[in-house]
Amino acid sequence: MSGEPVMSTKPKNTAHLSESAQVDSGSVQPFTRSQKIYVQGSRPDIRVPMREVTLDITPTDFGGEINAPVTVYDTSGPYTDPNVIIDVRKGLADVRSPWIDSRNDTERLPGLSSNFGQQRLSDAELTALRFAHVRNPRRAKAGANVSQMHYARQGIITAEMEYVAIRENMKLQEARAAGLLTQQHAGHSFGASIPKEITAEFVREEIARGRAIIPANINHVELEPMIIGRNFLVKINGNIGNSALGSSIEEEVAKLTWGIRWGSDTVMDLSTGKHIHETREWIIRNSPVPIGTVPIYQALEKVGGAAEDLTWELFRDTLIEQAEQGVDYFTIHAGVLLRYVPLTAKRVTGIVSRGGSIMAKWCLAHHQENFLYTHFEDICEIMKAYDVSFSLGDGLRPGSIADANDAAQFGELETLGELTKIAWKHDVQTMIEGPGHVPMQLIKENMDKQLECCDEAPFYTLGPLTTDIAPGYDHITSGIGAAMIGWFGCAMLCYVTPKEHLGLPNKDDVKTGIITYKIAAHAADLAKGHPGAQIRDNALSKARFEFRWEDQFNLGLDPDTARSYHDETLPKDSAKVAHFCSMCGPKFCSMKITQEVREYAANQRIEAVDVDVAKGLAEQAERFKQEGSQLYKKV
Repeated sequence: MSGEPVMSTKPKNTAHLSESAQVDSGSVQPFTRSQKIYVQGSRPDIRVPMREVTLDITPTDFGGEINAPVTVYDTSGPYTDPNVIIDVRKGLADVRSPWIDSRNDTERLPGLSSNFGQQRLSDAELTALRFAHVRNPRRAKAGANVSQMHYARQGIITAEMEYVAIRENMKLQEARAAGLLTQQHAGHSFGASIPKEITAEFVREEIARGRAIIPANINHVELEPMIIGRNFLVKINGNIGNSALGSSIEEEVAKLTWGIRWGSDTVMDLSTGKHIHETREWIIRNSPVPIGTVPIYQALEKVGGAAEDLTWELFRDTLIEQAEQGVDYFTIHAGVLLRYVPLTAKRVTGIVSRGGSIMAKWCLAHHQENFLYTHFEDICEIMKAYDVSFSLGDGLRPGSIADANDAAQFGELETLGELTKIAWKHDVQTMIEGPGHVPMQLIKENMDKQLECCDEAPFYTLGPLTTDIAPGYDHITSGIGAAMIGWFGCAMLCYVTPKEHLGLPNKDDVKTGIITYKIAAHAADLAKGHPGAQIRDNALSKARFEFRWEDQFNLGLDPDTARSYHDETLPKDSAKVAHFCSMCGPKFCSMKITQEVREYAANQRIEAVDVDVAKGLAEQAERFKQEGSQLYKKV
């Protein structure tokens, strides 16, 4: 999904040497009052990471009960585990090789098989940049298909499937037993098939059906598997990558670790600058989350930026190069057909997708059909040999509200549906990319049409942005659309930062974009009725009512910001146990007043709840009048 490609960085005269790389210190700090836990699977090497938030005891005034810890989904990998020594020069530990070996359907190659990969490896000038611990790549044995979809259709539950089932449940049974889910509103899932509990068999069925994917290249052994599908938790993607402006490899790894700290379920490397191959190796070797790319970007770099000079042979070599490094999913703009290009002529913003514009230019320059379309089955052969998932690109997505849901967009979507069925014929995992810029009243039509055309393959959208009038706030305009389309059935949301359309985002922008999209995804999970989605809300609301300030901070998506906002007006430690906040102060805190009403009712032994509340409120009203009827008082 090609939105913002990179985080802004200062150009450097030289890239860092492989011997001196350091992990970003901000990405390895454990969250306050949290600990990394691992849930054991059916075999010793299935250890599924989660984050457990420890809560304070309820104050005596509120009953003094012990509050069970809350388990939350964790994308940060080993970076937030204080028991793991992180060395980005060596990469992360191998998680998946024993699982892959046990299937006995892959072979270790003697070296890189892509021409470009071999050229880079033989270039002595790149030694200082090169990741020093590269493994020889794997590939499927002759005639074998190593995709998770193929295994699922053979009735096999892989270790990866069991892993994601455990991960999606987040200790749901234990949470129910601890009373953390005493209430959850019924959801409205628009025809989705969300079970009460995620099992490994359900995961297998969804992958076999094509409704979900586990992006898990056999060469990305450091991966902590995750799943993308409408019947699972809504996921988010964050973008990174270097550019012609320049950034060091170390900075790219820092962007990765910063993004996953705050909740990126996958990361797309949209690099367009120098040393793309070397940068990608460092990123994958240090990534616990799936990595996606847009291979046409690197192919374009290889021909000096001249789209008309692209060839199938060069693109094929690029696919193999990236597959052997371990890229988990490719954005392929195979739906941009020659006949659709004229349909964009009267658009307000034309073709806004970089990949889409590249392929449109190639089609017009040669007056031939898109070679990604004509060679699609050849691409499938590569994908299933490494288990790379398709992310079928929406090269004709609308770039403005005015262009939403037009003939070009929906024509391409129909073609993506045709290509999905071809990919499934080869047992290749597939998801579909979507818009873009869509007003709220047209969002459900997008989701419904995608489900119809693509037979419920996972949908992956950029937003969509719901209005075009708010430059600088497009994380909000798009977050609105993201929450809506996530509720309607979209499986993964590509984040948008405040710098969208304006410039390259910095670290704060990236964090803001990710948190915005975590909110959108979680809101969608609540609305769909995903099992256990309300546990965290219930726990935080209880903490808020009981004035357990530290628990409120720590249960939030961004504890640091919540704590800093609170401390701006109530900086003393004593304020963190106060039964009020700075908005209303101690006299007019609604929750404090509610507690006083309850205490009064208990003391007076009034049985009728309605009478309790009415009498208590009447007394508070009289007290309010006697004290001057002022909304706010200095204390």
